[in-house]
Amino acid sequence: MIDTMKLKGIISERGLSQRKVAKSMGMTEKTFYGKMKKGVFDSDEMQQMIDLLKIENPMEIFFANVGA
Repeated sequence: MIDTMKLKGIISERGLSQRKVAKSMGMTEKTFYGKMKKGVFDSDEMQQMIDLLKIENPMEIFFANVGA
């Protein structure tokens, strides 16, 4: 499961909004917010965010044991 709180933090640290990330990824805000709420992105979307947000430790975010 994705650690959406960490992902939101990185989006903010990079001076972006979820709206801008969604647009950069070619998806609607509604789709992006829905994926964030569920904590589910496919591997291509994860890679897009890693590249866009320059995420150094993607395992911490995309393969987190949230609530475990």
